[in-house]
Amino acid sequence: MSNFIILPEAEDDVAQAYTWYESQELGLGEEFLRCVDACIQFILRNPKMYPIAHQNYRRAMIRRFPYVLFYEHSGSMITVYAVFHCSQDPQKWRNRLF
Repeated sequence: MSNFIILPEAEDDVAQAYTWYESQELGLGEEFLRCVDACIQFILRNPKMYPIAHQNYRRAMIRRFPYVLFYEHSGSMITVYAVFHCSQDPQKWRNRLF
């Protein structure tokens, strides 16, 4: 089993998305959290499952929601750097990763 870290910036991304989805429909934020957790569980089981987006950073699509999770797998460590809406400016996630 790999060690797992989600950076505070990525936690903030998830919290903001949760708040927005909950404001749209009660329970939708909870469904978003379940889908993020499912994505993380897939990553933990098979960290190389998702494609490399740039250098060592991988991009995992979150089921049912237009979000991607950016992470790095190095040895036995998995680090989540960002959770971004697909319509956001790509420069935003690039600035966080590089």
